[in-house]
Amino acid sequence: MDHFNYANGQLCAEQVPLADIAAEVGTPFYCYSTATIERHFNVLNDALSGMSATLCYSVKANSNVAVVKTLAALGAGADVVSGGELVRALAAGIPRDSIVFSGVGKTRDEIEQALREDILQINVESEPEIALIDDVARSFGVTARIALRINPDIDAKTHTKVATGRKEDKFGVDWSRTHEIVKALEAHPHVELIGLAMHIGSQLTSLDPFRAAFQRMRDIIGEVEASGHTIQTVDLGGGLGIPYETALPPNPEQYAEVVKEIFGDSNYRLLFEPGRLIVGNAGILVTKALYVKKGDHRKFLIVDAAMNDLMRPTLYDAVHRIVPVLEPTGGTEELYDVVGPVCETGDKFAEAQSFPSAGEDCLYAIRSAGAYGAVMSSTYNSRPLVPEVLVKGDRFWIIRRRVEIDELLGYESLPDWMDETPEAKEAKKSA
Repeated sequence: MDHFNYANGQLCAEQVPLADIAAEVGTPFYCYSTATIERHFNVLNDALSGMSATLCYSVKANSNVAVVKTLAALGAGADVVSGGELVRALAAGIPRDSIVFSGVGKTRDEIEQALREDILQINVESEPEIALIDDVARSFGVTARIALRINPDIDAKTHTKVATGRKEDKFGVDWSRTHEIVKALEAHPHVELIGLAMHIGSQLTSLDPFRAAFQRMRDIIGEVEASGHTIQTVDLGGGLGIPYETALPPNPEQYAEVVKEIFGDSNYRLLFEPGRLIVGNAGILVTKALYVKKGDHRKFLIVDAAMNDLMRPTLYDAVHRIVPVLEPTGGTEELYDVVGPVCETGDKFAEAQSFPSAGEDCLYAIRSAGAYGAVMSSTYNSRPLVPEVLVKGDRFWIIRRRVEIDELLGYESLPDWMDETPEAKEAKKSA
């Protein structure tokens, strides 16, 4: 369920007509619904009630500080994968003791940053990383709290680019080496193992991979505790999918039943890293039709949004539902390929999408774009970064303004030899 619905013939975000926002900020733009974000967080949080559970929102899904702050107000923690995301989480008011730092390639500077901020834990993913954390913690005169991320070798049955728990994936340490690596921690006195972590992938549409991974994790925890370590936190990752098309993935209540089946009798602090589940369907990308181009065999609806604004269809062959902002009133529909203006054949949002007869300047909403949309956008083709807008009830706010080409050029500079006037060059020759 989301809060983008037609009212009085217009598609609205909560109580705000999208056409009104377009008139103020122009197109394309991202629009997020506060009510939808809050609802999705609360549904999962309520489903896990009765357990010691912390939802550490996956900041990489949508890192706008206003979005993260909306979740902080609900009691969310944060899962971050860069120093920049850590800064954003803190700026949004996420408590330090509810922040986990994941990722396979943390730099020394990022580890120092995590230790200075005294966050809950660093999820370590390799032996060299453990050694580096130990060295940094020694130089700081502290003991670093770590959780060892296990690769459980479970196929999440999702897109290969977002599968993270198979043996050949770069994430975590091979589950069969857990005991060996834990034993080796004795050589690193400035790290304290407080937990174990895992994350097998994103956009999962079946509960079976979760069940298999959770059971493997529970078995590994038993072995680690038998060796004399006390496990306080268990990070079970995220990954539950959302309905981009018509197929419905399992709901949060069904997911929570699997968690309770495996961990319901435990006293661990369970950490979860939902991202897409919370913000995916809470955002849309609004775009305007530029041209309708008729080919021999198909029609192209050319819009002003492009692959640099929403990368998912190009990168993952993802399908997003596209709907007109003006409510259809019936009549004949036609098939269109919805494409953007970027100079790439891959700049395409949909093939053979059925619409009422399309026209130039009509507005369209690309749905389920709240996750991995704006955060993955770029300035390819020197296109501006588009605005982000947050709606609450009958109000909206521009939470990121459009970043135009003049501002982007301000980050660039010419070498001194390109700045010289012809007269200056001639003077140098004569000198």
